[in-house]
Amino acid sequence: MTDTRTGRLLAGVALSIGLLAGAAHANESAMKAASDPNGWGMYSKGYDGTRFSPLKEINADNVKNLKLAYSFSLASLRSNESSPLVIGDTLYVSSSWGPKYVYALDAATGARKWTYEPDIPDDVLQFACCDVNSRGVAYADGMIFVGRLDGKMVALDAATGKEKWKTTVIDYKQGSVVTSPPLVVKDKVIIGFGGGEYGVRGSLQAFDVKTGKEVWRTYTVPLKNEPNGDSWKGDSAEHGGGAAWLTGTYDPKTNTVFWGTSNPGPWNTAIRSTGDGNFGKLSNLYTSSTIAFDPDTGKIKWWQQNTPADAWDYDGVNEAVLADLKIGGKTTPVFMKADRNGFFFVTNRETGKGITAEKFVPVTWANKWDVKTGRADENPAQRAGPGHPAKNACPNLIGGKNWQPMSYNPGTGLVYIPSNNVCMDWSVSDISYKRGVFYLGAEFPTLPGPGGYLGELIAWDPVANKKVWGMKSDLPFNGGTMTTAGNLVFWGDLHGDFRAINATNGKELWKKNLGSGIGAGPITYSVKGKQYVAIVVGRTAALPAFLGDVGKKMTAAAPEGGSLFVFSLN
Repeated sequence: MTDTRTGRLLAGVALSIGLLAGAAHANESAMKAASDPNGWGMYSKGYDGTRFSPLKEINADNVKNLKLAYSFSLASLRSNESSPLVIGDTLYVSSSWGPKYVYALDAATGARKWTYEPDIPDDVLQFACCDVNSRGVAYADGMIFVGRLDGKMVALDAATGKEKWKTTVIDYKQGSVVTSPPLVVKDKVIIGFGGGEYGVRGSLQAFDVKTGKEVWRTYTVPLKNEPNGDSWKGDSAEHGGGAAWLTGTYDPKTNTVFWGTSNPGPWNTAIRSTGDGNFGKLSNLYTSSTIAFDPDTGKIKWWQQNTPADAWDYDGVNEAVLADLKIGGKTTPVFMKADRNGFFFVTNRETGKGITAEKFVPVTWANKWDVKTGRADENPAQRAGPGHPAKNACPNLIGGKNWQPMSYNPGTGLVYIPSNNVCMDWSVSDISYKRGVFYLGAEFPTLPGPGGYLGELIAWDPVANKKVWGMKSDLPFNGGTMTTAGNLVFWGDLHGDFRAINATNGKELWKKNLGSGIGAGPITYSVKGKQYVAIVVGRTAALPAFLGDVGKKMTAAAPEGGSLFVFSLN
C-alpha cells in the first residue's frame, strides 16, 4: 500500500471504531460483534454500512488460489438475497421463504447447528411486490432477530434457534411483507416493512429487545393535520407509500439512525401532488427520502428528499453509508447514497446539508441537482401526467442502483456501486385504492440504456465526484459488493459469475460460476486464523416481469437457485 492509502485505511478504521464506541449510544453486544475484525456482525458489517472488512489473508496477490470450502442448500428457490452474519464460529443465514427460514451453521465446515422453521402462510406471495425473499438477520444479546414475510418479527436464541418472543410489525395482507433485517440500537430493535406499490402508509418502528413490545412507531407519510401534511393532495397521504423496507445505518456520536423511504403511491402523481411547477413545498413528504431519526423516541430530526413528488418510482430506500471524507481540505462527517434516481449524494450527516450530488449513471429526468436548494433541475418533458407521457426516461424504475448494497473501502477511498443502465417510457392512468392490490396508475415499457450495456460495477470517487473504473455487464440488477483491506472487491452477477476484483484498478483476478444468478451482498470472516468469503446465490424470479424483453434476458441468463457458497485459500 502507498502511504496515502494506508492513511485513508487507518482513518476509516478509526471511524468504524468511533462509530462503535460508547455503550450509552449503541447495544454493547451488537457493537462487540460488529467491531470483531474476524466476524460479520451486522447486515453491512457495522453500523456505518461500509461492508468493509480489515481482513487481508485473502488479497490481490493470492486470491487466484481461492477454492470452495463448502456449500449449503437453502432448500428454497426464488430470489435468495441474504447476507449472512458470522458471530464467533457460527454463521447465520436466511432463505427466501419456508418451510426453512433461518439456519445456524458451523462457519468453518458448514455443519448445521439448528434450523428455524416457522409456519408462514402460503398467501404471502400475492402481497410481496417484487418476490418473496429475506435479506438476512440481526444479532444482539445472544439473540437472532428476523423479520418475516407474514409481517412478524421474532427473536431466536442464538445457541438453539428457539423462539424467545414474536411480535407483529404490520398486517401483511395490506401488502406489507418484511424482507430486510432490523437494526439493533441500544435496547431497541428497529425495523420497517414494504408496500409502497400497494398504497400502504409507511412507518418505521422500534421494539424492546427483551420483550418484543412496541416502543415507538413513526409514520413516514404525514396526514393532512400533521406537520408537512400539506405536501399531499386531499386525503391521498392515507395510502401514500413511503415504506422503509430496507435496512438503516447508525451514528452513535450524534445518536442518529438513517433510513431510506420508498416511492409515494400511487405512481400517478395527479392523484397525490399539486405541484407548483418546481414541486417545492408540495412534494409528498417524506417519500423517496433519507430520514434522520432519534432512535430513542422515533422523532424525525431532519430529512433529505432525493426525488420530490417522485413520478418515476425512484424508491429512495437505498442505504446511507457513513464515512469521514476529506473535502476541501477538511475532514467532514458524511453519508453517501447512490440513489435510484441516478444521483450520488454526499451529505453532511450531522447537519443534513447536501455537499454534492452528481450523476453516476445516464439520467434524463433531471439536468442537475442543486444542493443549495435541495431540489433537482427537472426536465419537464420527463414528468408524465394525464395526456402527456414521458419518453425515454432514465433511469428505469429499477433505478440507477437498486437495493443491492454498495461498499466503501477507506484504503482506496472508493465506493463500489452495482449500477443499472436501463430506461423506460412512462404514462399514467386513473387508479383507485383497493386494500392488498397493486396501487400504481402507470405503464412503463422498458428500454435499454445508452451505450449497449445494461449494468455496470462502478468504482466511484466520492470526493472528486467521478468514476474511476467500471466493469460493464449485459444484464442489470446484478449483486451487491463487499470490499477488504486485501485490496479486493467481491461481486456477483445474474449469470452466476462470482468475482474477485482489484479494488484499485478494476482488474478481474478470480471468477467462479455458481449456477444461479447473484443478487446478495457477499461477506468475509475468519475462524481460527483462516479467512473465508461467503455468498448466497439464487436469482430474482418476479422482478423481470416488470422489465419486458430485458426481463426475459434476466431469466434466461441462469436458472433459479438457493445455496450458500463459502470459499477459502485451502
